[in-house]
Amino acid sequence: MAVIKKIQDKLSALDYSGMYGDDFFLTWEKTYDEIMATFTVADALRALREAGASPRIFDSGLGISLFRDNSTRTRFSFASACNLLGLAVQDLDEGKSQIAHGETVRETANMVSFMADAIGIRDDMYIGKGNAYMREVSNALKEGYADGNLEQRPTLVNLQCDIDHPTQIMADMNHIIDTFGGVENLKNKKVAMTWAYSPSYGKPLSVPQGIIGLMTRFGMEVVLAHPDGYEVMPEVEEVAKKNAAESGGSYSKTNSMSDAFEGADIVYPKSWAPFKAMEKRTKLYGDGDMDGIDALEKDLLAQNAEHKQWECTEALMKKTNGGEALYMHCLPADISGVSCSEGEVEASVFDRYRVPLYKQASHKPYIIAAMIFLSKIKDPCGKIDELIARGIPRYFG
Repeated sequence: MAVIKKIQDKLSALDYSGMYGDDFFLTWEKTYDEIMATFTVADALRALREAGASPRIFDSGLGISLFRDNSTRTRFSFASACNLLGLAVQDLDEGKSQIAHGETVRETANMVSFMADAIGIRDDMYIGKGNAYMREVSNALKEGYADGNLEQRPTLVNLQCDIDHPTQIMADMNHIIDTFGGVENLKNKKVAMTWAYSPSYGKPLSVPQGIIGLMTRFGMEVVLAHPDGYEVMPEVEEVAKKNAAESGGSYSKTNSMSDAFEGADIVYPKSWAPFKAMEKRTKLYGDGDMDGIDALEKDLLAQNAEHKQWECTEALMKKTNGGEALYMHCLPADISGVSCSEGEVEASVFDRYRVPLYKQASHKPYIIAAMIFLSKIKDPCGKIDELIARGIPRYFG
């Protein structure tokens, strides 16, 4: 358990008291110490599990997941995180609940939470709606707890909204820290967050926004690259500029994928829909204008098709630092010649990075578990000591 002791030493030097009893919405709402505490607890939970020790802090309880968009990795990561800590998981299917009959957010939040300790929500498709909905649920839970309807106040975790994808981006960042041998080695590393062609439309903005919103906090040189017309939310760009100024890094933009890849240490080619188009899409759905939605989809697919050259190729990878930049993707990627005829990345590039990509994804369950752990445990270092001393094996085989 020497590794865990080193992790605890890192944790004890941080001020993360504000996370106790709190939710996790956006990374830039957390202090630098709180972000680092999340990474550190995630590493501790992984180390406990790998050592064969049970990291459970609950004997019973429920984790509730609500996915308003399709998900594989995040859905299973949330379930894995809850199970790791000792919670059972129940997915809330809105179509099979009273929500479909007009039940209010306040009522739903209270009715499902009598024995719930964590709620994870994914609501990423409608600009101005997803994050706002999560905060409405959070406020309803606070009221329910204050009124004595709930014995405990469930922690709410943002599993992806219209603004940020904190569990994904935190997992990405922890993978980068591991790959480069520590956060102290990240200063001035160049990150190319670039748009890439996809034969589908309407992919959320939350991954590129999450990347520029978090990685600018570590003194890195973050470049956002996209064709003209694929802008992200301007307020998130302002966050990135502020973070870069405070950390001694930089934030810049370009309309050239090649320029972004030049000398990059990390590349993240990923498709997303234009901010203005997603705003329009939200309004059309709100108005029930399905003909307008169909027309918008055709326009956006045609717009995407004008930029098929925005593909992560072997030639572009050779332009990176030593030709060996870390290729990253939140998955599933649109792989040219495999999952589609033309897509985000050449098959040969993806295949070379398949193992690192799986390692990148493996951080997410621990990040989610750490978010819940820090919200529920007032003295995390003491609790980790207790888990070690308790000595309950995770596996009885």
